[in-house]
Amino acid sequence: MKDPRLVDFGNKVREIRKEKGLSQEALAALADIDRSYMGHIERGEKNITLTKIYQISEALNVDLVVLFQ
Repeated sequence: MKDPRLVDFGNKVREIRKEKGLSQEALAALADIDRSYMGHIERGEKNITLTKIYQISEALNVDLVVLFQ
């Protein structure tokens, strides 16, 4: 069973990405993360590092805390 915290985080990343009109591939490129890995993140399948969380927040141009709201 997936950890609901990871699923919530992934859903938030997807929500913000779509609001900004970015494809998953575009976000992955901006964050310097493999596209397939970004898919795993958005589906809550990966417990990512803090470094990756910072990369995603910078790529989305949002404060880190926004990803956890």
